[in-house]
Amino acid sequence: MEELVIRDADVVDGSGADAYRADVVVDGGRIVSIVKEAAAAGCQRPTARRELDAEGLVLSPGFVDMHAHSDLALLRDPDHSAKAAQGVTLEVIGQDGLSYAPVDDRTLGEVRRAIAGWNGPGDDIDFDWRTVGEYLDRLDRGIAVNAAYLIPQGTVRALAVGWEDREATPAELDRMRRLVAEGLEQGAVGMSSGLTYTPGMYAPDAELTELCRVVASYGGYYCPHHRSYGAGALQAYEEMVALTRQAGCSLHLAHATMNFGVNKGRAPELLTLLDEALAAGSDISLDTYPYTPGCTTLAAVLPSWVSEGGPEQALKRLADEETAERMRHDLEVTGSDGCHGVPVEWDTIEISGVNDPALAEFVGRTVRESADRRGETPWVTARGLLLADRLAPTILQHVGHEENVRAIMRHRVHTGGSDGILQGAKPHPRAYGTFPHYLGHYVRELGVLSLEECVAHLTSRPAARLRLPDRGLVREGYKADLVLFDPATVAAGSTFEQPRTLPVGIPHVLVDGRFVIEDGRRTDVLAGRAVRRAAPA
Repeated sequence: MEELVIRDADVVDGSGADAYRADVVVDGGRIVSIVKEAAAAGCQRPTARRELDAEGLVLSPGFVDMHAHSDLALLRDPDHSAKAAQGVTLEVIGQDGLSYAPVDDRTLGEVRRAIAGWNGPGDDIDFDWRTVGEYLDRLDRGIAVNAAYLIPQGTVRALAVGWEDREATPAELDRMRRLVAEGLEQGAVGMSSGLTYTPGMYAPDAELTELCRVVASYGGYYCPHHRSYGAGALQAYEEMVALTRQAGCSLHLAHATMNFGVNKGRAPELLTLLDEALAAGSDISLDTYPYTPGCTTLAAVLPSWVSEGGPEQALKRLADEETAERMRHDLEVTGSDGCHGVPVEWDTIEISGVNDPALAEFVGRTVRESADRRGETPWVTARGLLLADRLAPTILQHVGHEENVRAIMRHRVHTGGSDGILQGAKPHPRAYGTFPHYLGHYVRELGVLSLEECVAHLTSRPAARLRLPDRGLVREGYKADLVLFDPATVAAGSTFEQPRTLPVGIPHVLVDGRFVIEDGRRTDVLAGRAVRRAAPA
């Protein structure tokens, strides 16, 4: 007898088709049968060792978070309710060109310092891996939800070239090609870049194109955080489209927003650009989070030249008065490349987290608010905080536009990504609320998407981008990564004031046919594993 039958569920199967009533049978981690309208037809109903009454609930494929920063959180926090409680059954990590494999001892230390604001310093982690394959093997010991990995191009460049702003030598470029190929052979699904973060941003287009050729040869995709989301946003999108077209590589645009005042109402221009590229044969997808503020580190808004040579060099430059004045001018007058070519507006930058508890007074306030309280200029406050917390503070940037958010999420190649940073006392609520916020706010309350459309955006579309032949749909033979939610009540609990509040209306989540959320509570099941790249068809 099979393990589980989910009885009388309203199945939204991920294809975009209309919902239907069915009994769904799960056994051995897979969906073994779907009996439509069993009660109405009067036919013999399937039985199993356990029955779950799903009356009034929607059964859908588990949600895929196409842009996650859980690289260490998955290892540190077996509970991981931040994602599991949202119905997320697969996260894509290794984002924005910086993560923890492939590395050597030097690079690992540098990367840990550079992205401590994203993932914490990692002092509680046993970094017993160096290659992509070894990291994926570490995930295979058991995690809350599944995870796929992107090779981080910035880490690869740090390993082969260092943190200097210069072109790679032919030998260094060959080594980067080999590192990318090895990571793909070991199971990575593609490559990411952070082209406003050092050292990845130092790579010219010709170098990125060469690496994308390697990615394409393995059937992977390129996921860039491109060179500007502000003054040069459209040109940056065009650059990535042209680069991947030349390389013959699939393109997935990370957190594809149009932010800052210069881009208010300009989402249609981006979508026209994408439609034209798609019509010309490009393979493009994108992800967004359903909120207007962004989230990154405070150090990320600095001019890129500040971080040349690595985190320690950045701290030395910050400590030098003359150099710091040059930074201030770039930030406040010129518009630094780290702030997307737009002069910084300190009243839009809210400190969301610090590593040093002694600096907690800054959390939840904008830089300008803290500066006013301290009787100093915003730059003096920001500089002092960066030095005191050794580049670790995280920020919310209140620079988005609701009309852009809604327009982009309607596009046919859109998928969902939280971009959720789980560090800090006051993280962005998207880390805990992205997927129920789509379903509750943008589907039920606003009607921006139908329920069937939205579920397709969050399930089958990302599964197709990841080339996963047995995930993303409720189909017989598919993996039983499933979520049951109440369409009448599902909502994000997280807010900007209480960002770690869990969602409501998602009573059950299954990974590999096992309950990780049951009756709204996290179980002790660790059914997640590394999801490795499928070989090209």
